[in-house]
Amino acid sequence: MLENLASALAEALQDEYKARATYRAILDRFGAVRPFTNILASEERHIRALLAIYQRYGLPIPEDHWAAQVRVPDTLTQACEEGVQAEIENGAMYERLLAMTTAYPDVQRVFRQLQRASQENHLRAFQRCASRAGDRPLPPGRSHRRDRSWDQAEVTPCAASPSGRRRHRHRRGGCNGLKPVT
Repeated sequence: MLENLASALAEALQDEYKARATYRAILDRFGAVRPFTNILASEERHIRALLAIYQRYGLPIPEDHWAAQVRVPDTLTQACEEGVQAEIENGAMYERLLAMTTAYPDVQRVFRQLQRASQENHLRAFQRCASRAGDRPLPPGRSHRRDRSWDQAEVTPCAASPSGRRRHRHRRGGCNGLKPVT
């Protein structure tokens, strides 16, 4: 039974190591671009959660050799699309690992949390990224993070400020529920 646990944990941890190495490499190439910055921080938390289980059960922790093995896509859009596919595969992986670890409710709880983060947060973020990223070239020295031209149409004056001149990106319902100044 401990053999199933060790195998399931190793697969989960290697998947998280791979994701972390991939997102680091993408950030190195494209700059501090979302959602990769946010999801990289999430992957770090996932790894810590899995390492805690390794320690709890006294299992040896596998090494991370992924930094030299990952491939960075040519464009940000491709990176986002590959992120979508990776998260779909991640959800299926956790289904399989959950079936392997039924005797370990604490492990199942962590696996479910990681699966939920993948399917409800990361997958959606990569889908949004893939739909809007575009593959336009940037001027030298600019990163996609600072190039916000793709969402400038969403930036409008808002009645939320006393002068109505405050400009910001609208999210879910506009100016925090208030109407934009027209």
